[in-house]
Amino acid sequence: MSLLQLFKNISPYVKPYRWLVVFTLLLTLIGSFAAQVNAWVLRYTVDEISALLYEHKGLADGIHILTIITVILISKEVLNLFIQFGQKYYGEKLRIYVSRDLAQTVIEKVLTYKLAFFSSGTNQSGKLQTRIDRGVESITRMVQNFFIDILPLFANSIVALIMMFNANFYVGLVGLCIVPVYFYVSMVQAQRLSGSRRQIRELRENKSQGILGILDSIMVIKSFIRENIEGEKQLGLQNDLTSTQMKTRKISFIFDGLKSFIEQIGIVIIIILTAYLVLSGQMTIGAIMFHIMLFNNVSAPIRQLHRIYDQMNDALIYSEGFFDILKADHQIEQSGDYRPTAIKGNFELKSVNFTYPDNKEPTLHNINMEISPNKITALVGLSGAGKSTLINLLDKFYHPDSGEILLDGVSLSRYDTTYLREHIGLVLQKNHIFNGTIGENIRYGKPDATHKEVVEAAKKSYIHDQIMSLPHQYETSALSLSGGQQQKIAIARMFLKNPPIIFLDEPTASLDAISTEQIKNSLDAIKKDRTVIIISHSISQIIDSNCIYVMKEGRVVESGTHEELYRHEGTYKEIFDAMARSLNIDKISKTLEEAD
Repeated sequence: MSLLQLFKNISPYVKPYRWLVVFTLLLTLIGSFAAQVNAWVLRYTVDEISALLYEHKGLADGIHILTIITVILISKEVLNLFIQFGQKYYGEKLRIYVSRDLAQTVIEKVLTYKLAFFSSGTNQSGKLQTRIDRGVESITRMVQNFFIDILPLFANSIVALIMMFNANFYVGLVGLCIVPVYFYVSMVQAQRLSGSRRQIRELRENKSQGILGILDSIMVIKSFIRENIEGEKQLGLQNDLTSTQMKTRKISFIFDGLKSFIEQIGIVIIIILTAYLVLSGQMTIGAIMFHIMLFNNVSAPIRQLHRIYDQMNDALIYSEGFFDILKADHQIEQSGDYRPTAIKGNFELKSVNFTYPDNKEPTLHNINMEISPNKITALVGLSGAGKSTLINLLDKFYHPDSGEILLDGVSLSRYDTTYLREHIGLVLQKNHIFNGTIGENIRYGKPDATHKEVVEAAKKSYIHDQIMSLPHQYETSALSLSGGQQQKIAIARMFLKNPPIIFLDEPTASLDAISTEQIKNSLDAIKKDRTVIIISHSISQIIDSNCIYVMKEGRVVESGTHEELYRHEGTYKEIFDAMARSLNIDKISKTLEEAD
């Protein structure tokens, strides 16, 4: 991303605060003239005092000079105090406002993206977080420094250069010639560092993702005693990052030394030239100091260029990733506008094929299926058969590569996505619990639900009694609950939502036997007169289904009722028998018979 492109991307976020920009620019203009006062006062002081000494006059005759320069310099410093405060305060205010708007905009935009965006390997949570945080930080820091450092420095430099030319053309020419040389060296430095900086960005993203991975899987790491392996992985990333950072520092130090040499050469030339002009009678002694101080004002931004370029390059590098996220409009979740008065829940899948982003091999192959309304349809198959993927397609989280999905005779792509999901309840094997109270987490299924409705939903999911036994009851933090209790909270959300279509993906996987039975009873109640699609490895969950589809390696290989499929003696019978053996059905039956 070029600097011009960066400013174009930032301008919509700065524009609402243009009054801050205008006021800061006004302060900068005043400050740039105030910065030259010292040079004028010094020339005046040296020339006046030299004249007094030449005439053998002392303090009594020169007291008015001291009075004048004291008043001027103190007044200038008082004025400069207000100018610097205004520049820093309003610059910081602009940074904070722009930072807030950038961060909020990118979050709101990310929320509109389809799941395929997050499934990409380059958009893992840790990498996205680093890209967003670093992007906002570097961009807003550059905006702030532009008004606090860069703009005042360059305004001072331009005013000082004009004054140098006005005082003496040749001295001004020296100052003018030094600046572009310095700029050129700084540009070469930036080009040499751009590749390394981009590599540092990627390494930082990988490092953040690695840390998140460790935190998410700390129990597995410890159970397998793999702390050393994970530590070595992070050490490798740290070493790569360190070596790249040292490489950039080495290049920076070499170029910084070169730029310092160029600046000092400029000062030497100014001293020699002004001394020559004084000796030849073309300039007063005070003019020597006058030009040296003006050149210092010209070279001030030059001395800061390495820092300014560092910040600019950080902004350019990190803004690439940030605005890639912000402008991924092709990732926005597509939605139709069809909103029927009611949804029955009759799904038809015709020759559906699907491949996940970044995957080479298709996940679903030529799926043909009909899911009848007000019936229970079970999806059975080994892990990786494509069952959960199928639910993702039915909920419009993803779109098929080819084929068509119909709902009540209308293409699913035509449905308003928000309206569709309002009519679908989804319970996953592992449901997310938000940072908040139990009541707030249940109410997530229906934000305007009353407390009575929340309690009723909790009772249906058999979690109410456990909630009431807690010190703060429904005001207890939901994150403090066990995994099984959190699963019941997720199921309570679905009860509260009360949708006509229900997708259940291993809804009782995290529950104990008694809780499983309780939830089964609740689910059996809510299944009535609804379209239900259930994925489960539990015999009790699938055996009563009206229709069972058996999936294997992304294909539907069998379909029918439990009795039909079992008599067929195919894949379903193999899976069912394996489930029965895993439950030790023979011994259970014998125990029950003996008890009778």
